[in-house]
Amino acid sequence: MALQLQLRTVSGLRGRADRIAKAAFRGLSFYTRVLESCEDEARFDETFRWPVASNVDGNEILEIQVFNYSKVFTNRLIGTFRMVLQKVVEEGHVEVMDTLIDDNNSAIQTSISIEIRYQAQDGTVGTWSDKEFLETPGLRPEGDGRCPLETDSLLPGLRQSSDVSPGKSSQQPADRSFRRAGKGVFSAMKLGKARPTKDDHRKQDEPAVLEAEDLDRKAMRLGGGLDPDTISLASVTAVTTNVSNKRSKPDIKMEPSAGRPMDYQVSVTIIEARQLVGLNMDPVVCVEVGEEKKYTSMKESTNCPYYNEYFVFDFHVPPDVMFDKIIKLSVIHSKNLLRSGTLVGSFKMDVGTVYTQPEHQFYHKWAILSDPEDLTAGLKGYLKCDIAVVGKGDNIKTPHKANETDEDDIEGNLLLPDGVPPERQWARFYIKIYRAEGLPRMNTSIMANVKKALIGENKDLVDPYVQVVFAGQKGKTSVQKSSYEPLWNEQIIFTEMFPPLCKRIKVQIRDSDKVNDVAIGTHFIDLRKISNEGDKGYLPTFGPAWVNMYGSTRNYTLMDEHQELNEGLGEGVSFRARLLMSLAVEILDTSNPEINSSTEVQVEQATSVADNCTGKMEEFFLFGAFLEATMIDRKIGDKPINFEVTIGNYGNQIDGMAKPVLRRKKEGGDGDEEESELLQNSSEDEGGEDGEMVSVSSSQPMKPLVTDRNYFHLPYFEKKPCIYIKSWWQDQRRRLYNANIMDKIADKLEEGLNDVQEMIKTEKPHPERRLRGVLEELSSGCLRFVTLADKDQHHASRTRLDRERLKSCMRELENMGQQATTLRSQVKKNTMKDKLKLVQNFLQKLRFLADEPQHTIPDIFIWMISNNKRIAYARVPSKDILYSIVDEEMGKDCAKVKTVFLKLPGKRGFGPAGWTVQAKMEIYLWLGLNKQRKDFLSGLPCGFEEKKIARGQNLPSFPPISLLYTKKQVFQLRAHMYQARSLFAADSSGLSDPFARVFFTSQSQCTEVLNETLCPTWDQLLVFDNVELYGEAHEMRDDPPIIVIEIYDQDTVGKADFMGRTFAKPVVKMSDEQYCPPRFPPQLEYYQIYRGNSTAGDLLAAFELLQIGPGGKSDLPPIDGPTDMDRGPILPVPLGIRPVLSKYRVEILFWGLRDLKRVNLAQVDRPRVDIECAGKGVQSALIQNYKKNPNFSTLVKWFEVDLPENELLHPPLNIRVVDCRAFGRYTLVGSHAVSSLRKFIYRPPDKKAQHWNMTGEIVVNMEPEVPIKKMETMVKLEANSDAVVKVDVSEEEKEKKKKKKKGGGGGGEEVEEEEPDESMLDWWSKYFASIETMKEQLRQQEAAAAEAEEKEEMEIAEGFKGQAKNKEKSKAPKDDKKKKQQSAPELPEKKNKQKIDELKVFNKELEAEFDNFEDWLHTFNLLRGKIGDNDDNATEEERIVGRFKGSMCVYKVPLPDDITKEAGYDPNFGMFQGIPSNDPINVLVRVYIVRATDLHPADINGKADPYIAIKLGKTDIKDKENYISKQLNPVFGKSFDIEATFPMESMLTVAVYDWDLVGTDDLIGETKIDLENRYYSKHRATCGVSQTYSIHGYNVWRDPMKPSQILSKLCKEGKVDGPHFGPGGRVKVANRVFTGPTEIEDENGQKKQTDEHLALSVLRHWEDIPRAGCKLVPEHVETRPLLNPDKPGIEQGRLEMWVDMFPMDMPAPGPATDISPRKPKKYELRVIVWNTDEVILEDDDYFTGEKSSDIFVRGWLKGQQEDKQDTDVHYHSLTGEGNFNWRYIFPFDYLMAEEKIVISKKESMFSWDETEYKIPARLTLQVWDADHFSADDFLGAIELDLNRFPRGAKTSKQCSLEMVTNEAELPMVSIFKQKRVKGWWPFVARDENDELEVTGKVEAELHLLTAEEAEKSPAGLARNEPDPLEKPNRPDTSFIWFLNPLKSIKYLICTRYKWLIIKIVLALLLLIMVALFLYSMPGYMVKKLLGA
Repeated sequence: MALQLQLRTVSGLRGRADRIAKAAFRGLSFYTRVLESCEDEARFDETFRWPVASNVDGNEILEIQVFNYSKVFTNRLIGTFRMVLQKVVEEGHVEVMDTLIDDNNSAIQTSISIEIRYQAQDGTVGTWSDKEFLETPGLRPEGDGRCPLETDSLLPGLRQSSDVSPGKSSQQPADRSFRRAGKGVFSAMKLGKARPTKDDHRKQDEPAVLEAEDLDRKAMRLGGGLDPDTISLASVTAVTTNVSNKRSKPDIKMEPSAGRPMDYQVSVTIIEARQLVGLNMDPVVCVEVGEEKKYTSMKESTNCPYYNEYFVFDFHVPPDVMFDKIIKLSVIHSKNLLRSGTLVGSFKMDVGTVYTQPEHQFYHKWAILSDPEDLTAGLKGYLKCDIAVVGKGDNIKTPHKANETDEDDIEGNLLLPDGVPPERQWARFYIKIYRAEGLPRMNTSIMANVKKALIGENKDLVDPYVQVVFAGQKGKTSVQKSSYEPLWNEQIIFTEMFPPLCKRIKVQIRDSDKVNDVAIGTHFIDLRKISNEGDKGYLPTFGPAWVNMYGSTRNYTLMDEHQELNEGLGEGVSFRARLLMSLAVEILDTSNPEINSSTEVQVEQATSVADNCTGKMEEFFLFGAFLEATMIDRKIGDKPINFEVTIGNYGNQIDGMAKPVLRRKKEGGDGDEEESELLQNSSEDEGGEDGEMVSVSSSQPMKPLVTDRNYFHLPYFEKKPCIYIKSWWQDQRRRLYNANIMDKIADKLEEGLNDVQEMIKTEKPHPERRLRGVLEELSSGCLRFVTLADKDQHHASRTRLDRERLKSCMRELENMGQQATTLRSQVKKNTMKDKLKLVQNFLQKLRFLADEPQHTIPDIFIWMISNNKRIAYARVPSKDILYSIVDEEMGKDCAKVKTVFLKLPGKRGFGPAGWTVQAKMEIYLWLGLNKQRKDFLSGLPCGFEEKKIARGQNLPSFPPISLLYTKKQVFQLRAHMYQARSLFAADSSGLSDPFARVFFTSQSQCTEVLNETLCPTWDQLLVFDNVELYGEAHEMRDDPPIIVIEIYDQDTVGKADFMGRTFAKPVVKMSDEQYCPPRFPPQLEYYQIYRGNSTAGDLLAAFELLQIGPGGKSDLPPIDGPTDMDRGPILPVPLGIRPVLSKYRVEILFWGLRDLKRVNLAQVDRPRVDIECAGKGVQSALIQNYKKNPNFSTLVKWFEVDLPENELLHPPLNIRVVDCRAFGRYTLVGSHAVSSLRKFIYRPPDKKAQHWNMTGEIVVNMEPEVPIKKMETMVKLEANSDAVVKVDVSEEEKEKKKKKKKGGGGGGEEVEEEEPDESMLDWWSKYFASIETMKEQLRQQEAAAAEAEEKEEMEIAEGFKGQAKNKEKSKAPKDDKKKKQQSAPELPEKKNKQKIDELKVFNKELEAEFDNFEDWLHTFNLLRGKIGDNDDNATEEERIVGRFKGSMCVYKVPLPDDITKEAGYDPNFGMFQGIPSNDPINVLVRVYIVRATDLHPADINGKADPYIAIKLGKTDIKDKENYISKQLNPVFGKSFDIEATFPMESMLTVAVYDWDLVGTDDLIGETKIDLENRYYSKHRATCGVSQTYSIHGYNVWRDPMKPSQILSKLCKEGKVDGPHFGPGGRVKVANRVFTGPTEIEDENGQKKQTDEHLALSVLRHWEDIPRAGCKLVPEHVETRPLLNPDKPGIEQGRLEMWVDMFPMDMPAPGPATDISPRKPKKYELRVIVWNTDEVILEDDDYFTGEKSSDIFVRGWLKGQQEDKQDTDVHYHSLTGEGNFNWRYIFPFDYLMAEEKIVISKKESMFSWDETEYKIPARLTLQVWDADHFSADDFLGAIELDLNRFPRGAKTSKQCSLEMVTNEAELPMVSIFKQKRVKGWWPFVARDENDELEVTGKVEAELHLLTAEEAEKSPAGLARNEPDPLEKPNRPDTSFIWFLNPLKSIKYLICTRYKWLIIKIVLALLLLIMVALFLYSMPGYMVKKLLGA
């Protein structure tokens, strides 16, 4: 189906010029080649072909344009020819000669001659004849299985140069008719990396990656002006793959890792709850993850409890199980030991949702609580929490969140993933289960036989039911007894919030059994795939459709070892059943009163669906041919082996069903033709056109032959067995077709991206051009999808999901196509990286879209069966081998030879067992409709005869039972094995003895074994003679079989250990080709080695396959090895292939060895380091006594070595440490391989650059950094410490405030007191201010990133329009900067206000910021011991046995002179000039520990009692007595001084331990710091450089050296000219001039002149100094993760700290900075309750029945009511008015900086010590109604946050509900600023409808005093002395009690307690009766017995 155009000539041209033509149809255009300097006639003679998917319409237009081509300017259009294709469509073949028209549509003299052919989809027009356009003989006709996507194979805008392609002129000589397949095509088997061939021999072959000069000829895009930014390259493979293309890529990763358990940790912090619904509650929060529950403590009578409690759950389960676990947070009211409490509300989400969040966590978010029992209720409150899920190796960064201050904005911080709306509604999920079929038997047949014998009934041996699990709830259908084809027609209804926060619905068919139910098969429905949340999206919908379930093999055993597979863990190894089901979602309208508000799962009957709703039954035909079976594991090599192919249950002979249930009505038409869809090998006669065709599903058993010691092969030489199976399925191919088109686009994209990354990695030129090509292919692929998918037939069986998915896929792809086009134009050299990320997002999206949720045809399984036992299998998705007429829709492996590796099923395949190949097969598969099967053999290698069974002998369409190849070719394979690197350590020494084994077809050979190395250079040529391959010669050339290379470790005893495997494709030379460039000799290439799923090194090798022609081997090219080496029988790699070498010198800096562990229990005493690279090496000096001094005496040594010119081929350098023992024995301690020397290669600096540096002066302006605007807010610090700081507001804001206040009348002073007073400031002020700055910067980064992203999206949307604007935009900021710099000098005068000096808070380790301080001294870990077999167990950490410190430098000999001639050059040190001496040195180390956050709880109560332990050398400090009780976020604030001697004591360990009263203390986590690297680093990490220099106060200079001394030292060491201090505050260093202030104040305020500020300003900008400059470490606090060796890779908390170091031979430093935590200040809060008003009336009066209340007010300040105080009772208030004049006094300790009250109390009576709590300062006032005999009634409450509460109303009237609900708009006051506040506040409570209502008002006065003030003016509690309050004036009605006691008693008895009293009296009577009975019973008994 294609349109084909042959452009012959254009004649009548004027002048002499280069001509080029362009042909366009349906938006895809091709260019011809350039015809240089032709005159009147241009003979193009080129053919173009457009594959078309939908039929060409008669009025579509083909357009041809002819240009004059210009290299420099735009191409000039000569004329255009447009042709309507009507005639072509009718006749199929048209020849035209016509004139061109110019721009004005007038004809010109130039004429054009073309020929067009068209073949329609249904074949109505013309058929191809073989020789039509292509004169090259021997090619197959057009339209066979060639390149899958021809559209892309035409290089857009480049000469198309693969001859076979029809887009190529057919004038070239035929000898190049075969283009090379080589590495490009098969993309070197590197997991789809299409590697461009090497640069030097590409010219005449194919434009894989264009050179610049090619571009001149070839770039004709965008009008052809040669702008290098617009050139794009199509994929190498696209250009070169126009080959027979009969092989598909094998997949290299072997091991399924899905079912393997991993470590996970879920940590949940419950911070607080707000707005809980209910009166006077005692809330507890329950945190439930999976099955585990944990509870917080209970908070009494509050609706907004504050908890701040941290919980950790540890799991060790497979990822699938983990991510389906539900996290449920519920708030429970008044739970205690006796009762479970009532649920207030709950929230649930699955772990997977958390894990997919950025950083795997939600931080400080509010969860919305809702009541699952009551759908109509609305929300029940908010719960603020952090949730994080950590897998092994994830490290979670606790965000210093920017918007801490907006945290109280609940709506803005909801605990929901992005894109989920905050108002989630309730929805019903209807899951309908119709029927299932093909179930396996689940009982033993013994029982069945007994039954049959006794009762004579024959039952199906399975009792199935379906269980659906969703969002933590389960629903089950009924059980259908004994049925392989159960019918349910039931629906299961879940009620859940929508959108649900649980990703998957688990549907499981289970077998009901008396003992235990087992799963038969499991299917997960991913809600993201069956819904779309966009504005054009749709609710989840599914089916009715079949889902296929896979699991363990079908034969029933009592203990199924693969039962987990049936539970959905791991990859299923066999078909289990298929289930017909559907799903629909309905959003509930909760306002509707009829609605059933229960959320229990319901099961009810459902209507059945029509049989044809899932598609019309079609007969499918599956054909397979086994071309090769090799590498069969030797364990099974002795028994005959056969292979079985199954699809569903068809073809399954061993354990399919007992007998098929046939329901086939033969006479009916196809409408009612229904039958069991899982027909067995039905051998009944299916008469029809094929005679009788019985499926043949397995090959004949055959005895394997030996290949070598490890593997066998089956003798499939010329005779290849075949299988074929007929099966019936509903025809839903369209789903698979659409998925295939998208998959192919994605594969192409992935391959392109791999190319681009490879080019970047190997530094090939112009990767951006390749990226443009990738984007171009992507956009054309997307448009292609839209046209193909659009013609989807509207047949009845399409479900709603089909329609919606199609719409959304078309939208997405159309959109993606447009974005790709826009992105393409934006790809430049410098934007490359960012754009690459965007394109990778496209890839993920495509893969996601391509995954079809509604199954159709089950997957195909290929089983290797030995002795009737299933051994190993391969699973092939049916869509990959599905046939379609349209190329793009065809499966990627359909009608191709695929290399398949069989693997062990289930758990057996984990670990080492899964790495060995069970068998390697070359298999050909074809699946399609039976009626389409005429060319099912088309893709097989040619040259065979079909062998059929007797009955089908002369029927042409009858499938063969085997193929007999008549043609075979003989080849010689040469494998050039050069070297491998970074292999896997297989021996306990940490090294291996590697050799490689190469397999090709049924032969194998080994290289020699090289002992004790991880980087073997074998340099060996392996020759395989007489390799026989079957098929046509030319197909071999284009598509040779693959070569498998396995690497083993030789052991002296036992079998060799497997170390990894890789694949390669050889370069093929036919006997009639020349052995000459560009293809030969082949280049060495790197092949990635895999071991299971992980990479295990690289192999550098080349492979060539040479045909042995008629002349025998004498015609083969000679093997010319290097003459200088004779290695006996071993052939070295020949010249021309081995790399070109040149002489290099390697200098090694030997510094020292550290932390060497014992070897075989003996300590290392006299170690030495041996360095080896490419056979040469050098040894270090011997360390005489490692204990005394582990450094080397000789620092620098060197050796010379021949290394390849190409840096990518440099061999690794091996570092080995040996211990020299007595009697000349050496023991290997450990080794390290430096795999890449690139970072150590010395490249001489550029001469030009230096000149520029040294001329003229550059003034560096030292304006203070533009101050970040700080908000005047309380800044919370971190999740749990909640430390809070006041930050200064910038000057202008102050001014504004003052102006505002002036209006309010002289309120100006209030603000003044915020300005910090120097004496009040301490280190913590500095710290908190810095944290605020860091957050501010984060906030700005986030904002900038968001803005950039928006801009990006805008650009993509606007395309070219946006670009011009951006250029202008980008100019603007530069001008701004200049302006800022000019205005800088005036800044200091303006800022008369004092600013807090800051330090730098790093939220990571200092090492991460400064590149591990390896600026000249590198640390190499020495490894020893095997790498563990499974991925988890032996981590690299455990294999480290020590560290070597040193460095190296590699350069070509000789070195340029200018270096050696430099002043002060010491030849002994070579390139390492100016390094310090490595003699021992004494240092004072001062460690400051600020605080720890998020510690892992170590005690049962979910807390820890942390203290600090520090270890350095022999010093071991345990600060045990200062442990901090029950705190996970302790503030330590301590410094420790330690004297140490480097190098012996250089590893500092800071650990946090948990103090325990009994038993040993547990390690929570520790962090290690290498002090030596810090000490010697050029970044000067000894003592951070402060922001300013001051000599007193909180910011005093800490370093014993003043800034000027440091500066002159640095200048001297760096050989920099300076510093020269000049007048007027200038200093010159090198050629940079710095300016700054020159005065300093001492303690007494005297000003003196100083240069220190200037020197400091240079230090802070040292990185700007040429040559010697680098960033110096600023004064800082670093945040280090705490790790625990028992839980590798999972953070146990973080520690904020810093380290200063001072050499002891320098002047001593001053005392340590005091960072002890701030002490809380003592305050007293006096609250006077004057009056209440409008309190609601609760009681009825007993005389008059009027309402009244007995009011009292209760108040407390601290969290748990321990200090609650009550007023007296105002009895019998009739109006709700109460008069109290009552004073509460609350003393409390308050931390001003953190806005927290500090309370210390014992947690329980059993606690050993008091625990310190920090709680927010909130005053609670409640109004109650007093009752004498029953509990008091709670009426209402108000909670005032003392820092921010609404100003009280002046009168009771103005006091309203607004003051509580509408806090945002009201003016807020802080008692800490106002000191005294009086006013009216409302009491509120919730009514029955959960609405807030005012239940009273209180007039109160709050007065805050410090402890000293309180002492001076004391006041009494209540109305007592001193300072008594007057008695309240209460009306005497309240004394009714005393006046009329009898009446009141009567009232009490009559109304209230009447029934109670009656009940009590009756109970007493009863009791008396019983007692009398018992008393008199014995007497009467005696009387009766004695008959008295």
